[in-house]
Amino acid sequence: MPDLTRRMALTGAFLSLSGCSAITSLNAAAKPLNTYDLRPVTGAKRGGKSSRTLLVALPQATAALATDRIMIKPDAAAITYLPNARWSDELPAVIQSLLIRSVSATGRVAYVGAVGAGPVPDKALLVRIDAFDVTVLPDGTFEATADFDLTLINDRDQRIVASRRFSQSASVESDTPEAIVSAFQGLLDDLLPLMTDWTTQRT
Repeated sequence: MPDLTRRMALTGAFLSLSGCSAITSLNAAAKPLNTYDLRPVTGAKRGGKSSRTLLVALPQATAALATDRIMIKPDAAAITYLPNARWSDELPAVIQSLLIRSVSATGRVAYVGAVGAGPVPDKALLVRIDAFDVTVLPDGTFEATADFDLTLINDRDQRIVASRRFSQSASVESDTPEAIVSAFQGLLDDLLPLMTDWTTQRT
């Protein structure tokens, strides 16, 4: 039995959605957690620069995902969180920052920022996080999944310009926090350029 699965079984860490917030808070208060960050990955820099402004909304996510803990799914009906590890911020804020920095680094949009700051936008990017977790597979191995739904709208009339889903999964080499974070970064290395190019081409 892999170490992560054994630790979860021994500690009774399979949490229901209704109880995970309180237990997560207690765990976080009991001892400091190792903190992990993710890197932005820009898209194509070639092409004309737009004079338009783009604001990225704070992504929507379920209560179980909208936390700074790294989610593990022992099976389809249960969730827990990686022991002794957390993201540098709550996941929606992390993904928002990655998208802003990735789009901005292309140099193809005049201004990119967060909703609630900056100038009146020409376009707004709405993001929904449908998955950003590690699943324990029946054979005891692990798979990381990232699943995002992006919608670009005109700020003036709230008309939807385009929508697209971006999703990818990859195996995780081991159950250590470093391997799990590396797997998520690998997913983002592929997905962020695609999401960035899709956004800049329509802004």
